[in-house]
Amino acid sequence: MENCRKVQHLMGETCVPLHPRRVVTLWPSFLANSLALGIKPIATAYDSGLPFPEYLRDKVDGVELIGSVNEPNLENILLLKPDLILAHPYVLNPYYKLLSRIAPTVIIGSSDVLTRRWDQDLLDLAKILNQEESVNKLMKEYWLRIEKLKQALGDLRHRMQVSVASTNALSGIWAYGEKSPVGTIINDINLQRPASQKGNFYYIENISEERLSDIDGDVLFFLSWGSKTAKEALEKLQEKPLWRQLKAVQQNKAYIVDGSHWHDSDIMAVNAILDDLFKYLVNHS
Repeated sequence: MENCRKVQHLMGETCVPLHPRRVVTLWPSFLANSLALGIKPIATAYDSGLPFPEYLRDKVDGVELIGSVNEPNLENILLLKPDLILAHPYVLNPYYKLLSRIAPTVIIGSSDVLTRRWDQDLLDLAKILNQEESVNKLMKEYWLRIEKLKQALGDLRHRMQVSVASTNALSGIWAYGEKSPVGTIINDINLQRPASQKGNFYYIENISEERLSDIDGDVLFFLSWGSKTAKEALEKLQEKPLWRQLKAVQQNKAYIVDGSHWHDSDIMAVNAILDDLFKYLVNHS
């Protein structure tokens, strides 16, 4: 195949177009990262039934939905005639061989979230899309924002304990560890974490209401989700006496934030998290 270059990835070697124009993404962060790099996919897999997060909604006009991450619609992908398919290890089997027959298919990422930072997927994607200059600019802007936030917080960041947690009707209460995307951002700023959220893990789940103090901190960012049941679960928790006993709640430092970007791992979500950190840690202090 002419006008392509060989790329090594989890499934071996694939020859990808030098300037792909009809890209299909099969993982949510790949859609946002591609957009940030200046390439608009023609289609994407997305969790069915869920709207695009607010930070993406004005950027995805014309991007066709081709099923969920778990079950991408192969027939629709074939009809779209893509020249590059970007997939995650999560969707390797049974789809990889079939996808590879449709178009060059590259696997980005690791099935073990503990082995990678959020920015590694962005950097790998940029190499595949031949967008190294764009990614260098994005990462330079990220570190400049981190440094600006550090300076705004001063020595306070060495003492302030920042907790990040959430709840819904199905999963109960959980908190995000240092290996989650938001955990790595907080670490980059040198902010402190509560003892229960320190360590080499993505999240701690099944936190009982009796152990609600595990999500306490000087500041608590509590992720809110769009569904009716998730909102009801949060409202129910906020009515509990133990919630009202949290230090962050008593000092009006418990902030309800949008889970659609605080949970995600693409560069647009990361910048939306930084917007919130400036808003609540700097402008509210």
